[in-house]
Amino acid sequence: MTEAATRDFWLSSGHHLLDHDADGRLVLTDEFLRVYLARPEVIPPDDACDAEREIYVKLASEPRLSITTGEISAIRDRDARENWRLLVAFRDALLGAPTLEAAYLSLVRARTVTTPPLFLNQLVHVLARNIFDGETDPFVLRAAELLFRTQRLSIKDGVMLLADEELVDGANVVDQTSPLVAIFGDAKARTLDVLGHGNAEDYFGHSDAHHMAMDFRTGQRGRDAFATVIARWVRHMHGLAVTVAPMHDLTDAAWVWFVGLDQEGTRIGNALWKGEEPTENGRERIVALFQLTFDEPSDMLEKVAGKPVYLILGMTPNRIIRVKPQNLITGLPVRGPSA
Repeated sequence: MTEAATRDFWLSSGHHLLDHDADGRLVLTDEFLRVYLARPEVIPPDDACDAEREIYVKLASEPRLSITTGEISAIRDRDARENWRLLVAFRDALLGAPTLEAAYLSLVRARTVTTPPLFLNQLVHVLARNIFDGETDPFVLRAAELLFRTQRLSIKDGVMLLADEELVDGANVVDQTSPLVAIFGDAKARTLDVLGHGNAEDYFGHSDAHHMAMDFRTGQRGRDAFATVIARWVRHMHGLAVTVAPMHDLTDAAWVWFVGLDQEGTRIGNALWKGEEPTENGRERIVALFQLTFDEPSDMLEKVAGKPVYLILGMTPNRIIRVKPQNLITGLPVRGPSA
């Protein structure tokens, strides 16, 4: 096996099934659509009606085929009808854009975002795979998982760990023989390792398992890597160069603009912006702070040109972190469509 093969990652994104345009953006293919339709959540269940099965068979054969509202309305189950309406609308958005990047921008810039988070996360997954194609730093790749995978945070003896929420949430069986199990209180945590210098190369062979926890303390590689991820995401999606660095606190910050990196970060930031105390111990639920600066101040709205933008990453009261990368599309003070 070649070194390039061993360093591939996120095969489940479907990146290898897509084409690229001259600028390196992703171009939709029939192969990608067919594999997308083969996802377990898309395949009709055993009790699906004939109308639903007919739609699925048609798309599996011709994934770009037009599906009418009448065909969807004929589906007997109400939930199935809504699911297919959303799926076809998402498929049509991908088909109607020159690249997947353009499709994502259109979806998240809509006046009312109706695309389900699951679809957006799946799209971000493959976009991130494109952005970080050729990346050899496992810490950057693990940090990039925050863009499309929900995390759970735990602190043990001063160590802030992030683990994939899907893996560590489940049966609350505590096994004190494993430090991670003791921290997360979940039997599934016994399959996790903490990403470190000694096992970093193992990431590439198991990246789709998402089974490595990350040390996210200030000054550690995980937090610095996430700053790199944010900068690369903004550069690719906005076409703008920015520098992102972790911060310790906002005590001396001269606020002119902030972006919440998730719903909780936005809520906490709004309260602080107004000079209020965030509810539900909001300050304690700030996971990380970052300062973003534009390399070219002229790329910013004139009223804040040259000023830093503060980024707030928060968590829910039960320590769940759901990053919303679309906030970096719609929330930055950029001259142009997102302004």
